[in-house]
Amino acid sequence: MNPLKGPGEAQIHDGSNLRIAIVHARWNTAIISALVSGARKALLASGVKEENIVVQDVPGSYELPLAVQRMYASSQVESSNHTITSATSAVTDLLSSASMTDLTSSEKPKESEKTTKKAPNAPIIQPFSAIIAIGVLIKGETMHFEYIADATSHGLMRVQLDLGVPVVFGLLTVLNEEQGKARAGIGGGHCHGEDWGRAAVELGVKRVAWGEGKFI
Repeated sequence: MNPLKGPGEAQIHDGSNLRIAIVHARWNTAIISALVSGARKALLASGVKEENIVVQDVPGSYELPLAVQRMYASSQVESSNHTITSATSAVTDLLSSASMTDLTSSEKPKESEKTTKKAPNAPIIQPFSAIIAIGVLIKGETMHFEYIADATSHGLMRVQLDLGVPVVFGLLTVLNEEQGKARAGIGGGHCHGEDWGRAAVELGVKRVAWGEGKFI
C-alpha cells in the first residue's frame, strides 16, 4: 500500500549536464550531515557528476536565503569569467598558429598529432541549475523557533522567485531531536535529503526545458 505522504513515485531525470549547489546550516550537525549525505547520494544516482556538486555551509538557517542568493550570483560571475578566459585563450592560440607560417611542411605538426586537451573530470562552469538549502530547526522554550522558521521560509521563496532558479526547501522544522533524526534517516527512517536531491535534478532539467519553450 502506497503511503499517503511524500512526493509519490520518483521521476527519473538525467542530471549529467547539471550543476547543483547545496548550502546548509551548521546547527544540529548530526542531523544536517545525514541530510546532506542523502541529497548528495540522490544527485549522484541521478547522474550529476561529483565535480558538479558544490557544497557550502553557513552558521544557521537564518543565513540560508542570503547564502543562496550570493552563491547563485557567484556562479554567474564564475561562468562569465570562464567564458572570457576561454575566448581569450582561443584568440591567443589562433595568433600563435598564424605566427608559425614560416615553418616548413616537415616541421608542421601532423593533423593526427593535433589534439584538444581536456582536463579529466573537469567541472561544468555554468550558473547553478538548482540550489538545495538545508537547515534544521528544533523548537525550544522561546519564540526563536517560530521567527527563524517564518523568516527563512519566506526568504528562500523570495530568492527563488527573484532569481528564477529552483531553490529546494530543505528546512526541517521539528518539535524535538528525535523527529529530526527520523526525517534524516538516522536509525533506519527515510532520509528526506534524498527527496531534495531528486527534486533539484527534476527542477533543474525542467527549468532548462521551460526556457526553451518545451514541456516535459
